[in-house]
Amino acid sequence: MNPPEKPRNIYNDSNLRIIYGITLMAVMGVAIITPAFPTIARDLGISAQQVGLLITVFTLPGMLLVPVLGVLADRYGRKRVVVPALMLFGVAGGACYFAQDFSTLLLLRFFQGMGGSSLGSINTTLIGDLYDGKERAAAMGYNASVLSMGTASYPLIGGGLAVIGWYYPFLVSLVAIPIGFAVLFKLKNPEPEKPESMRKYLAGVWRSINRQVVGLFFASLFTFIILYGVYLSFFPFLVEFSFGGSPAVIGLLMSSMSLTTALTSSQLGKLTHRFTSKSLLLIGFLLYAIAIVITPLMPHLWLLLVPCVIFGLGHGVNIPSLLTLMSGFAPLEHRAAFMSMNSMVLRGGQTIGPPLIGLFFALGGIEAAFYAGSVLALLTLLILAISLE
Repeated sequence: MNPPEKPRNIYNDSNLRIIYGITLMAVMGVAIITPAFPTIARDLGISAQQVGLLITVFTLPGMLLVPVLGVLADRYGRKRVVVPALMLFGVAGGACYFAQDFSTLLLLRFFQGMGGSSLGSINTTLIGDLYDGKERAAAMGYNASVLSMGTASYPLIGGGLAVIGWYYPFLVSLVAIPIGFAVLFKLKNPEPEKPESMRKYLAGVWRSINRQVVGLFFASLFTFIILYGVYLSFFPFLVEFSFGGSPAVIGLLMSSMSLTTALTSSQLGKLTHRFTSKSLLLIGFLLYAIAIVITPLMPHLWLLLVPCVIFGLGHGVNIPSLLTLMSGFAPLEHRAAFMSMNSMVLRGGQTIGPPLIGLFFALGGIEAAFYAGSVLALLTLLILAISLE
């Protein structure tokens, strides 16, 4: 009798390491430049409200392209979508370094957003293609850890580079180009053989939608309105306006939220033994509301760590709980399409968040922007409590 085969350590699998690179590019586009927002606004002579457009034009392409690129990846193969996407992301992002005016910068960010629009869904699709059973679960966990490390470190990197010049953080996007070549020549992944038609693809998604799913879509939308509209767009300005904080300090404070999110998410398995996913989701939005409403009330710079940590706790239970519930409502054969639709919804939140919260900023100042976000978090909590009943 042969001894049982020893399970392989997929953490060191070269395929998974390449996917880590795609994941790190997927979360780079916004997190690395937001600490430079006050400097960009000052040097280019634009308002705090206008600089939020750098997020809007980056996320806007994904609202339309994510589901289309998902179908193309099913029909023509993953590499034929992700390699050009990485190249466009790297070239357009790196070109932002040379932008001399805000209009050019916005145009280049739009093209970079086109490149980045598929990366956040293709990475997990590749994991699903390459691994099964416990290996798939382990790979997803490792990938989530890498994502959290990226979101924690990018504000620090971007803030440090922005001290030299606001345009330096954009150069980091060039890393996507060698990652694209690694995907093309080194990634050993199976490619689909029997593509599903667009009509069948969309019909399957539509059949999966019910009241609970609609509630979760609203939660996805409002989560990213809050994250991108309040936290990523206006937290840097609050730090500078109220305390004169430098880009490096802004990056450090924002990284504390991401680190808290990573630690909280890593403990979700233990938390689900005591709480349901629905309860954790409601707790997440309550923590959002508390963190946002107390942020403008902090009397000292480093006390801002308190709302950052509370926000990180909320985000750490919200996102995985939301995705757990969402995937449970979709049948296996349509789950990828279903999750692509969710990606489109959350990109809608990323896109409209900065201008929407910017309206409150224009009407009532930085405090009004944060109070509006807190009200939105409580409204989402109410919608979820009713829809998931």
